[in-house]
Amino acid sequence: MEAAVKAGDVKALRDRTGAGMMDCKAALQEAGGDLDKAVEILRVKGQAQAAKRGERTASEGLVTSYVHATGKIGVLVEINTETDFVARNEQFQEFARDVALHIAAAAPRYVSGDDVPEEDRERELRIFREQAAASVSGPSGAKAKPEQVQQKIAEGRMRKWLEEVVLLDQQHVNQDKYGGKTIGELRTELAANTGENVVIKRFVRFQIGEE
Repeated sequence: MEAAVKAGDVKALRDRTGAGMMDCKAALQEAGGDLDKAVEILRVKGQAQAAKRGERTASEGLVTSYVHATGKIGVLVEINTETDFVARNEQFQEFARDVALHIAAAAPRYVSGDDVPEEDRERELRIFREQAAASVSGPSGAKAKPEQVQQKIAEGRMRKWLEEVVLLDQQHVNQDKYGGKTIGELRTELAANTGENVVIKRFVRFQIGEE
């Protein structure tokens, strides 16, 4: 027998996740009325569905621009989806605008981790290894920690660096609106809500004085 679900809880879950009413009701029933658990259920399902959609061609979309009020920073970003109908959807367009604004503020260098050149990864990891070796030995010449510990420190710094330079791994700069969600998480939610594959194809960021 399915657990009774309050309409107010369904609305609250929809406000938090943006998922459809029936999906919210089903998640709450599965979670036994636990709102936080229902949020997690929707996220897991949304990620799984988005992974399947990722195999579908996204040949429609739009190019969105953002220019900072100072006129010294500008962004162009191309975001694709499967149909022109979704590309003209207000939710899709709002996402595109917010991504462009984020890029202007956060200055990512790559869209995804797959876009990071191998030579850049190797260079950064080499630097982090050297920093780890220097930091664990200390100025007094104390015995350095085992190499495995240094490697873990370097890998941790490498993950942090990727979060700083990869767009999909960055938390949106508007914390009040998005509550610490990454661009990748927001893209997954949009794909779940629209039922279509959503791809941030490319971007370019201009800033006065930069080469």
